[in-house]
Amino acid sequence: MYFTKYRDNQGYWRWRLSGGNNETIASGEAYYNEADCDHVINLVKGSSQAPVYRQ
Repeated sequence: MYFTKYRDNQGYWRWRLSGGNNETIASGEAYYNEADCDHVINLVKGSSQAPVYRQ
């Protein structure tokens, strides 16, 4: 898996998480500041111990 960080057509920062088959697994909203985008990527990276709830 790997993260890709990029600017969209409006100049906002976005990220996506892709699997080994290069398919998108998850993506985030748009961020004005690159640092905010980096922060969310780090939150997702650190969330491996988060519980999973079934509804």
